[in-house]
Amino acid sequence: MYRLRYDLHTHTTFSHGKGSIEDNVKEAILKGLETVGISDHGPGHVTYGVKRSNIAVMRSEVERLKPLYPGIEILLGVEANIINPSGRLDVTEEELKQFDYLLAGYHYGVFGEKPAFALGIHAQNLIVSGWFHQSTKQQKKRNTDLAMRAIYENEIKILTHPGDKGPFDIKEIALACADRGTLMEISTWHNWLTVDGIKQAAKTDARFVISSDAHTSERIGDCQGAVDRIKEAGLDFERVENLIVEEE
Repeated sequence: MYRLRYDLHTHTTFSHGKGSIEDNVKEAILKGLETVGISDHGPGHVTYGVKRSNIAVMRSEVERLKPLYPGIEILLGVEANIINPSGRLDVTEEELKQFDYLLAGYHYGVFGEKPAFALGIHAQNLIVSGWFHQSTKQQKKRNTDLAMRAIYENEIKILTHPGDKGPFDIKEIALACADRGTLMEISTWHNWLTVDGIKQAAKTDARFVISSDAHTSERIGDCQGAVDRIKEAGLDFERVENLIVEEE
């Protein structure tokens, strides 16, 4: 039997999830989690990023819920967006003070400091790789450089769904994550890390975490798809920070 100790990647109606913060907390309790984290998309995403004015609202809601549900730790995070060559994410230093932890991942729909540059990145990743399943060395290097710069410029707790939405050098990214103490996510919402990605990352000292990336509350704590890929890749479960393996 497998279950999660904590799930730090969950979404709510503050971005494009279907449930409230309280819905996620209640489900996390039902799943036996010790900790649940609310991590809606960073405000730089043009279609479903959290509104900057709602960050304080979310903070207040988390604080309201804590005494009502003392049996679980409730945290507020954010899934910031990787796109800037500078490594900066789409949350400000002041906004970061409102969050308990920081996640970051690459997504379409974010244009950052250099919109024309970002548009070119997204178009190449979506069309060339997403539609035609092709890539170039330059494209892979550029994507990898964006991710690595973000890892080194920020205190990222978890790199979300590494390798998704474009070609990336997973081993190079894993080396950076190991160096910075950033956990690499094995998601059950996305198929990333893939089995091959896990194998590549496992060649380094990187450590891993399973996340549901839940967009509906009932999926919180889901770990089975990730466990299946971990088994196929031959990764030692001891390297997965939040997985509990129970005797049947």
